[in-house]
Amino acid sequence: QLQAFGGGLVQPGGSLSLSCAASGRIFSINVMGWYRQAPGKQRELVATISNDGRTSYLDSVKGRFTISRDNAKNTVLLSMTTLKPEDTAVYYCNLGNFALGTRYDYWGRGTQVTVSS
Repeated sequence: QLQAFGGGLVQPGGSLSLSCAASGRIFSINVMGWYRQAPGKQRELVATISNDGRTSYLDSVKGRFTISRDNAKNTVLLSMTTLKPEDTAVYYCNLGNFALGTRYDYWGRGTQVTVSS
């Protein structure tokens, strides 16, 4: 189960943080991350972080967003700065468990991020 916190309305140039707490079975090899989906668009990967700390980012958020995790608490944090209107979307927390070459995905409920003046 994934429970997301944060989101809301922020002005362009502002900052916002999203957090997500995972519970239940979490495999030793896993990746946590955030995806987003804007109206009329496909869901896209925003940022991920593996259990050993490797990160990846969507090109358009590099340098503005930072993903981090606390393995002891099974939480992942997305710190977003210099937000732009095009960052407006529903953001979804994801946990990917890996076992024997298979990925098992779990999703949290989306949280709305709106960047507008």
